[in-house]
Amino acid sequence: MNTLQELIQKGKSLLKEFPHPHLETKLLLLKCFDLSEEEFFASKDKSVSRSQERCFNRLISRRLAGVPLPYLTGIKEFWSIPLRVSPGVLIPRPETELLVEKTIELSKGGEEIIVDLGTGCGNIAVSLAQELPKARIFATDTSRKALRLARLNANLQAVSGVTIVRGSLFSPLERLHLRKECDFIVSNPPYVSQAEWEKLSRETRDHEPRGSLVAGETGLEVIEQVIQGALPYLKPGGYLIIEMGYNQRDAVQSIFDACSSWEKVKFFNDLAGVDRAAAARSLVFS
Repeated sequence: MNTLQELIQKGKSLLKEFPHPHLETKLLLLKCFDLSEEEFFASKDKSVSRSQERCFNRLISRRLAGVPLPYLTGIKEFWSIPLRVSPGVLIPRPETELLVEKTIELSKGGEEIIVDLGTGCGNIAVSLAQELPKARIFATDTSRKALRLARLNANLQAVSGVTIVRGSLFSPLERLHLRKECDFIVSNPPYVSQAEWEKLSRETRDHEPRGSLVAGETGLEVIEQVIQGALPYLKPGGYLIIEMGYNQRDAVQSIFDACSSWEKVKFFNDLAGVDRAAAARSLVFS
């Protein structure tokens, strides 16, 4: 019967072509053994059961077949929060934390209304709820599966003030009578073009939801809808903060420029130095 240490070595060997074989092995073992990290490090010399070893072998096989690690562990950390994720819902990316960061910087910390448009697993909404506890946050999506995850993550993190609403783009805000009521609309919309989709990793193309990534022929289709559709729901002086593709700054600027009711458009770089988010303020007087 193998020990935990022997499974660690086996996993590292099998996953050696991945960027972080030791970390991935540890996370898969934590999933199979239902251990905390402290228990994991204290148990390396203990023998494992056959069922635990079968679980580990099964997860290793699926990882080698290209299934993203968060779908195997069921957890993805975002804003230092362990969030539940599952197949069919987009895995949160580190660069999306920029939207949370900029919203917090621009917020006054009071009883503001914040909309997370296209919430997915709720990563933006839950993070903002933790940081801005006085805010009322509305998290919207068209996917029932995504909304179930968002609700689960909000409950697991015990955040209050998050309302989960189903609907496409601004239709939930209309039903909620939020015209000219929102202080912030925050969104990580689909912004990948059809041509760019073909160049993404097989891991992404084979397993993550295409509709959460691909906007259309140019990749700007949903961004344009969001920029054009947000103004009726923002208060004068309210902010739209939106994620975008690495090569879309000029096009996004042009979309904002085409509408005379936006001011102070600013762009922000992610940790790789890439233009990744735009923030614009609706005119106080128009």
